[in-house]
Amino acid sequence: MHLNIRKFISAVLLCLTVSMPTLGWARTADEAPSALAMSGDALFVRPVMLAGTLIGAGLFIVSSPFSLLGGNFAESFDVLVGGPFETTFIRCLGCSQPGYQHDKATQEEMDDDVEEATDA
Repeated sequence: MHLNIRKFISAVLLCLTVSMPTLGWARTADEAPSALAMSGDALFVRPVMLAGTLIGAGLFIVSSPFSLLGGNFAESFDVLVGGPFETTFIRCLGCSQPGYQHDKATQEEMDDDVEEATDA
């Protein structure tokens, strides 16, 4: 009985790991996440993506000899480890695109400064 439950949970986690990167990299125009988006991200997406990062790292280690022979070692690292890592750790809470939230504010301030300098 426990073996069937364990297999079911493993299958669900595998399906989530495969489908979540697409949701994490979806581009939206609004990057001011709501409380619900932040809560969902913290409770569901981050743990699943952490598991995806660990599973991807394991798959990368197993497949790295074949990637070296095939000439796509860096690409396999980016897809299996880099992408899930960025989605898990280098993304503001509730945001859909990887990157730091303060980078956006800093870029907007720089754009405003450039506009002010050209207006003067």
